[in-house]
Amino acid sequence: MSTDTGQVTVMTPARTLVFATAAALAVGNLYLAQPLVEVIAASLGVPGPSAGILVTVTQIGYALGIFLVVPLGDSLDRRHLVPLVLTLSALALVGASLAPTFGVLLAALGAVGLSTVSAQLLTPLASELADPGRRGRVVGAVASGALVGILLSRTVAGVVADLLSWRAIYAVAALGAIVSAAALRAAIPPLGPRDRMPYPALLRSVFTTVAQHRAALPTLLVCASSFAVFSLFWTALTYLLTAPPFSYTVTQIGLVGLAGLAGALGARRAGVLHDRGWSVPATGTALGVLALSLAGAWAARDSILALLVVVVVLDIATQTVLVLGQTRLFALPGTARSRLNTAVVVSNFLGGAVGSVISGPLWAAGGWTAVVLAALTINLAGLLVWGAGRRRLADAT
Repeated sequence: MSTDTGQVTVMTPARTLVFATAAALAVGNLYLAQPLVEVIAASLGVPGPSAGILVTVTQIGYALGIFLVVPLGDSLDRRHLVPLVLTLSALALVGASLAPTFGVLLAALGAVGLSTVSAQLLTPLASELADPGRRGRVVGAVASGALVGILLSRTVAGVVADLLSWRAIYAVAALGAIVSAAALRAAIPPLGPRDRMPYPALLRSVFTTVAQHRAALPTLLVCASSFAVFSLFWTALTYLLTAPPFSYTVTQIGLVGLAGLAGALGARRAGVLHDRGWSVPATGTALGVLALSLAGAWAARDSILALLVVVVVLDIATQTVLVLGQTRLFALPGTARSRLNTAVVVSNFLGGAVGSVISGPLWAAGGWTAVVLAALTINLAGLLVWGAGRRRLADAT
């Protein structure tokens, strides 16, 4: 058995676990500051609202890293590139841990975002190394690892900060990056030579690669719409749970977020649907389930137990759409998987940014009802793209 690049298939369960764990640790670094903003602000003597820019700068750095670094996975040896990126991330995390001033911390977290892209190098690599008949489940496992990292990072950051200090969580994360670098240096097998191209041409080819494949653009739009709904829901959920009848504390809201972990684990094997040839209809079904979960979110607005069920179902539906979309892109012919992954992650990031930005004005204008109606509208747009592009999407199955 061999991959379509001529490499022997070596994506064993153990190697998949290493990739998924490394992805979780890497992506989680992006969200460590979220629950610690007020603590960091007090420690460094800046106003609480001003410290919120730490999260923004980290996200901006990540978006730049996705576009500037991830395409190199199609040109450079990933066995060397991934550990190097993780080492640079560890250095940035150490800088954040030792930052004497707010300005230094801001620069360090920007560097953390820029270098925390190893998960987006590992996902296409895992797809390349996997047997085509198992590609979906392998991609699903690694992608779910990244989502678990997102969901757990806020809780872990709060616990470590309470027990030690906010600086300690960045030191722990740096250690995790170094361990991941060493583990992946051993786990990634020797790879064949890559086609080299000038760096500017490599970046331009992200756009030309998308244009070359009929299935790429509708896949990007469907995934971006689902991630926009996901981001809108989770951001606005904080407003809902802070207000009566819940009036939850930050810690209680963080515990509610752990319900999303069940959704991430539930969708871990979503890629199997692609392996069985059901990728396109399963995507439509997941979009339909996402719509039903949003309707349920409106009906459950006064019940925490019902909302927890909604959270699990919504996360499973969203993760299914995203895993199937990524897997379809990785199944396209050619060796541009890192560039295709750049396109899908950037489009998801833009969709998520839109969802986050509109959540506040929607809540202020019409509360939970306005949020749910907007999310349903975005989801309907994704369903329309899926319906109109079904034949094009099938090109990648």
